[in-house]
Amino acid sequence: MTPSEVIVGLDVGTTGVKAVAFGVGTSWRRVAIREYPLLHPAPGEEVQDPEAIADACTAAVADCVEAAAGAQPLAISLSTAMHGLIALDRDLQPLTPLVTWADSRAREQAAELRASGEARDLHRRSGTPVHPMTPLTKLLWFARHEPETFAAARFWVGLKDFVLHRLTGRLVTELSSASATGLLDMATRTWNADALALTGISEEQLPPILASTATLSLAPEPAERTGLPAGLPVVTGAADGPLGNLGTGALTPGVAGLSLGTSGAIRMVVPEPKVDEQGTLFCYALTDTAWVVGGAISNGGVVVRWAGSSLAPDIDGDEAVLELAATAPAGCDGLVMLPYLLAERAPLWDPDLPGAYLGLRRDHTRAHLIRAAVEGVCLQLKVVLDQLDRLHPVESLRVTGGTFRSPLWREVMAASLERPLYVAGDAEGTALGAAALGLFALGRADDLGGAVELLTDPAAAAPERIDPDPALAATYRRQRASVPELIGALGTVAGLFETEER
Repeated sequence: MTPSEVIVGLDVGTTGVKAVAFGVGTSWRRVAIREYPLLHPAPGEEVQDPEAIADACTAAVADCVEAAAGAQPLAISLSTAMHGLIALDRDLQPLTPLVTWADSRAREQAAELRASGEARDLHRRSGTPVHPMTPLTKLLWFARHEPETFAAARFWVGLKDFVLHRLTGRLVTELSSASATGLLDMATRTWNADALALTGISEEQLPPILASTATLSLAPEPAERTGLPAGLPVVTGAADGPLGNLGTGALTPGVAGLSLGTSGAIRMVVPEPKVDEQGTLFCYALTDTAWVVGGAISNGGVVVRWAGSSLAPDIDGDEAVLELAATAPAGCDGLVMLPYLLAERAPLWDPDLPGAYLGLRRDHTRAHLIRAAVEGVCLQLKVVLDQLDRLHPVESLRVTGGTFRSPLWREVMAASLERPLYVAGDAEGTALGAAALGLFALGRADDLGGAVELLTDPAAAAPERIDPDPALAATYRRQRASVPELIGALGTVAGLFETEER
């Protein structure tokens, strides 16, 4: 039965947009998905057409509106992927594609900042580690390699800013997305003048920073395309990572959120911005009084997808590939994979780390190689968790992502992290987080947790708990202990796991 009121959570990701209409005070929801390609025009370049993304957003929202016919729409609330960069001309038309978080062309610029010692101060002030993913290093790349584009750009914006402009006609950003640029001063919640001077742009070339709970108005043209009334509130929302914590209920210190899709991350909510002394973790805003500390890995499910297509092209589908991997023993008879196929992020933020199989022997089969990819991803997330433990011990994790439909992923992740996992449903994640933040912004809930409760069914089953298997946990503990010795033979990645020993 169609509810009386709905709010649309719009989750704009790397490979597609998911619009979810949530019934307020009910468990009713409808999902619409539109996909778009991630383009690779040259080595190291990972870009997208921003207009195609904007069109996909309105099409997905229109599908939700049609499914919720008869309900009163309250608002659209946004979640978008972080770290993107687009140059706009004076007419607010794109001069560049969206340069995504996965783009690694700014390796040299990031390395120079690390070598000069500037990276540590930039990280402390902004909460964003210096890495090719960040708009800060991308701006340095454009200034050096595309000076004509750099000079012609009237504005530099992110994905959230572009989508908001196409929906509302306003060119603005919000605190959460701004905190992922490397250009924000966390203490003042304003653009960092020193970072801007470093990149060579002015504050006037960046959008003004609003709260993640700010509301704008839906413009007439997108209103017509979506079937919504012009003037409907559009809540600025937050970045996808912090909203993942909100959607899964990981809102208190000691309870971390873990998301695993193409990439992966572990995050924990804290009341004030902070970064670790080792410089391994990020800190991004959810709201002005809720910040998310954690680490992201570039190489998540994409590693296993690569292993399946490369090593088992005759096997159709991820599920069948993982079933093959499950036939290999835990620990893969000494085989370890360092899963750095894309420019890796946490905990060392070194994009030049190469991937490798270590301990390979004649008896290893393709099942071993694929399982080692799963274990390698989980091993990397354990290193991130160890760093997070130094700030505040993590007692349990709320996990989300399609990968956790796989029994293999569940058992290996729980045993590798040695913590209980609570598996949220497919809809519990960034879209739910966006919708909940929207309700909070509209004053329909007293706090963020209460907003989530308005969009979930209290009679629904609690998240499934996955406890680590003690025997498997012992296997992976021994595996972690062997990795530094294996790595010692590879000079290019020597010292990789030093962060575990600090």
